[in-house]
Amino acid sequence: MTKALRFGVQTPPQNTSWQELLDTWKLIEEAGYDTAWTFDHFFPIFADPSGSCFEGWTILTALAAATGRIEVGALVTGNTYRHPAVLANMGATLDHTCGGRLIMGIGAAWFELEHNAYGIPFHTVGERIRRLDEACEIIKRLWSQPQTTFAGRYYKITDAYCEPKPLRQPRPPLMIGGAGEKLMLRVVAKHADQWNTFGSPEVFKHKIALLQEHCQAINRNADEIEVSWSGTVHLTASQEEKEAVISGVSTAMHLSMEEAAQRVMVGAVAEVSERLQQYVEAGVTHFILSMMPPFHRPTIQQFAEQVMPQFRR
Repeated sequence: MTKALRFGVQTPPQNTSWQELLDTWKLIEEAGYDTAWTFDHFFPIFADPSGSCFEGWTILTALAAATGRIEVGALVTGNTYRHPAVLANMGATLDHTCGGRLIMGIGAAWFELEHNAYGIPFHTVGERIRRLDEACEIIKRLWSQPQTTFAGRYYKITDAYCEPKPLRQPRPPLMIGGAGEKLMLRVVAKHADQWNTFGSPEVFKHKIALLQEHCQAINRNADEIEVSWSGTVHLTASQEEKEAVISGVSTAMHLSMEEAAQRVMVGAVAEVSERLQQYVEAGVTHFILSMMPPFHRPTIQQFAEQVMPQFRR
């Protein structure tokens, strides 16, 4: 992979306040990050689902309008929650309000509890991924064609408009989130400008090789796709604090301590930098710090000041 290295921060809008989100996004921009992200859930994830949670696209629009440089998106939009033609219009509108800085993050959706609670059909994994495939096609066509007709297995639109087109040309990039090796990576190869997943450097090496195979099958250059990692990052010189953060990830995600430690970057600056270099060598070029509230602003600031400069090209 040959993309320049980029850095971002995700601030899940759960169990937090508008003011905390706004202050954190202003810090993210001022500190020099490239991207900032919300998520697309209606209940808190990896936490008590009865807690507070702002709607992801509404809060994203407000935060995007309050910034002026960073690229913005939802990491990632659940395709099942909205018809893709509706989402295409939402994305085009937001891109105008933020001056052409939208990244359209999208995935197949995974949080079954939300679907059941709201009466949204959850479907099988395979169907959700096939629906995502059609949704990406519809969004790209609506953003590029004067009028679009599409008749797929799951979605149908007839003589549809999406005006005005997004401000960003030729269109906002699509970031697809997902890790499935047979179906999902095939969709990534077909549609994605950017791809996001999580895991250890070894996991990324394996999946990037598979993504390259999927790209070869359709005669696409895999280097066109930016590979991004997202996960917990916490800078601390305290071994006790490090173990507490890893333990929290272990409990929230139902992983062993060893598994949790492989999916995070936690420790002193030198330790985190060494870990980040392993991901760079695996082929990752976009690192997104996922900060669960209360957002650890010292890590956001220190990472920007002491880690990012080591890797900027």
